[in-house]
Amino acid sequence: VRTLYGRKVMIHNMDSKMPGVRGGAERAAINAPLQGTAADIMKKAMAKLPSALVEAGLKGRILLQVHDELVLEVPESEADETAKVARAVMEGVAKLDVPLEAEADWAHSWAAAH
Repeated sequence: VRTLYGRKVMIHNMDSKMPGVRGGAERAAINAPLQGTAADIMKKAMAKLPSALVEAGLKGRILLQVHDELVLEVPESEADETAKVARAVMEGVAKLDVPLEAEADWAHSWAAAH
C-alpha cells in the first residue's frame, strides 16, 4: 500500500493460509495508509521546524519524537513563542481536506507535561 505522499508500505502475509495471520495483514493494509501518512506528516514537520525556530530567533531544538508528539528543549523564557512556532509548523506542514490541529504546551520535564 502507499501513503498519501506515495511512500510504499510493504505488507507481508497477505497470502497466508492461516486466517489469523492473513487477517492481521489485512488490518495492517487498511491501517498503513493512515498511520503511514501521519508518519510522513510528522517527518515533514520535523524537517521544517528547526529552520522555522532559527528564522524566529529562537534557541529551541528537537530532542525526540514520540508517535505524534515532538519534545523540544527550550529556554524557559522562549517557551510560549516556541510553542506558537511549533504549532504553526505542525498545523501548516500539509494541506489536507481536513484541518490539522496541534496542541503545544510546556513543562520542566516530559513527565510533567503529561
